[in-house]
Amino acid sequence: MTSIERQIEVIRRGAAELLVESELREKLAAGRPLRVKAGFDPTAPDLHLGHTVLINKLRELQDLGHHILFLVGDFTGMIGDPSGRNATRPPLSREAVQANAKTYTDQVFRILDRGRTEVVFNSTWMNEMNAAGLIRLAAKHTVARMLERDDFGKRYWAQQPIAIHEFLYPLVQGYDSVALKSDLELGGTDQKFNLLMGREVQKEHGQPPQCILTLPLLEGTDGVNKMSKSLGNTIGITEAPGEIFGKLMSISDDLMWRYIELLSFALPQEAAARKKAVEQGGNPRDVKFDLAREIVERFHGRDAARQAAEGFNARFRDHAAPSDVPEVTLRTPGGAGMAIAQVLKQAGLASSASEALRLIEQGGVKIDGEKVSDKAQKLASGAQVVIQVGKRKFARVTIA
Repeated sequence: MTSIERQIEVIRRGAAELLVESELREKLAAGRPLRVKAGFDPTAPDLHLGHTVLINKLRELQDLGHHILFLVGDFTGMIGDPSGRNATRPPLSREAVQANAKTYTDQVFRILDRGRTEVVFNSTWMNEMNAAGLIRLAAKHTVARMLERDDFGKRYWAQQPIAIHEFLYPLVQGYDSVALKSDLELGGTDQKFNLLMGREVQKEHGQPPQCILTLPLLEGTDGVNKMSKSLGNTIGITEAPGEIFGKLMSISDDLMWRYIELLSFALPQEAAARKKAVEQGGNPRDVKFDLAREIVERFHGRDAARQAAEGFNARFRDHAAPSDVPEVTLRTPGGAGMAIAQVLKQAGLASSASEALRLIEQGGVKIDGEKVSDKAQKLASGAQVVIQVGKRKFARVTIA
């Protein structure tokens, strides 16, 4: 087993919060593999990149030698997790939950090692709990305690309905930790209340409380909301390679760095070097291209990633512009690169730098098929790009 310090370093990397670190160190010092739990309610049939933020961390813990409990919430899925919602989530039928659960367990082994992962279903123990047992579980917690949870509190004070069964969700999730004798539970930052509830329920059942590790929530392709099937802003891990590639290439430059932080396996120093290169005039498209290729290769293999990259180039670089596009070479002093506004002006695509900035602000400028949103963007020396302004103005520009 890896040293405690090294394990803490791996566990903390990319995480939002670790509670309680001193307790986790004690568990690690015992020298046995931790029982690491993470639950997924099968509310939609496919896993998406937002799910993989947590699953990637499970794989890291698995590689450290710990025992992974991939919990499919086939029982809690019929309640509906109210986390982060301002309305009651409609419960799913047993048939829908079971169908989605089958898909989840098929897909998760694209990341986790099948031979070292225990897949468990919380219906196994919850179906055995009778009404008296559920009442005993609920009796130890108060409505006031439940209203401490942010989404419940907001809905209560806004006089929005809260169904009684929604209070059962965190209790059942907490009892899952008892049934599995969890040492460490992972979840998104929106799950903190539920994860802490697991500690409380374990204490009530005479078990050492689990530690909890929260992971950041990944924004969807809209760059605003949490990636969610219901919002239509997801990138599914089983989508066609070309679809994944194209969706990743379409995200904003700002969101690109967030995706690299949470999804890429690049070391932090590598990501920092890429960011510095872009700040010094490098094309963010190249960074996004590498990210898209990495993600497609992870879920579909190297050949599929290569074909998706070639297909994207064929559609958006090689054939997006007319065949008679004028070629322009712009020289910069000392190879310092050139601001996009000056590029547009000197390439004859805008009458002035101020007009160029206005065109960018209006969303009328594209580089290699991608809309330019950053008015301060620079093209580095050596860049060769096709720039489009409006529907009809094109130039193939080389920065020398």
